[in-house]
Amino acid sequence: MEMEMEIPVIDLSNFDISHKKSETMELLHEACQKWGFFMIENHEVDTVVMEEVKLLMNMHYEENMKQSFYNSETAKMLDKNEYIKEKDWETTFFVWHRPTSNINQLTTLSQHLRKRMDEYIEQVIKLAEKLSQLMCENLGIEKNQIMEAFAGSKGPSVGTKVAIYPKCRRPDLIRGLREHTDAGGIILLLQDEQVPGLEFFKDGKWVKIPPSKNNRIFINTGDQIEILSNGAYKSALHRVMAIDDGNRLSVATFYNPCSDALISPASQLLLPQCVRFQDYLNLYSKTKFGDKGLRFQSIKNMTNGNH
Repeated sequence: MEMEMEIPVIDLSNFDISHKKSETMELLHEACQKWGFFMIENHEVDTVVMEEVKLLMNMHYEENMKQSFYNSETAKMLDKNEYIKEKDWETTFFVWHRPTSNINQLTTLSQHLRKRMDEYIEQVIKLAEKLSQLMCENLGIEKNQIMEAFAGSKGPSVGTKVAIYPKCRRPDLIRGLREHTDAGGIILLLQDEQVPGLEFFKDGKWVKIPPSKNNRIFINTGDQIEILSNGAYKSALHRVMAIDDGNRLSVATFYNPCSDALISPASQLLLPQCVRFQDYLNLYSKTKFGDKGLRFQSIKNMTNGNH
């Protein structure tokens, strides 16, 4: 079942306004807890650069990718008039930015596009770091804990999947992109402002994500954020539907852990484990009217041998 739903929109400028920050933090927390995806506006990423990246990416598709896609085996499979389970109706390429960039090795991309992409990514990484800090604050853990957990030996991995979902004459036979969650951390999506297709799963229903208007950036959280938050924040299932009315552009930047980073739930978010009930009762009798969180921390310290 599909449905229209007004997804959360976070105005980042409100975090700098004292009387609006608390309400906006609550909105962000709820979006991460109950949705796993949201839009952000007033994000301070240069909108001129954003528009130019989209324009240049669409030009690159028309000049370098369109013909080969429609000549591909995937496109020809539509002639069989059977549902295609193991393929996606997309044409893509991937750009690495951190810890090392490969963009200058992608020589089919124009020099102008490569330059604009680098400018965009520098700003998007700062945005991802800011979002990670806000998430940490809402979770009650150290401000830089996500960044430090993701750093590993070389710093976080940052890459961008550029995808075009071309106009499809038989959208009933294939998905643009099959259902999945994202493996990594924070995903920042610069998407088409006209053509829809992206859908997220919430409360047993598929929610249609509208095209991004007014240079909003779409955010979703991946599996590593769900792990690090001990399940408090969700990695939501999503898909892209094939569309028979235009091409859809997707520029998805992944702010992910380094490949050797060890990701585990933040210790502050773990409940006590293997607690002897009598030990708990002894502490409870002394702290019954105190803060439960402090009591749980004391029990964790006891079970870990940190008296």
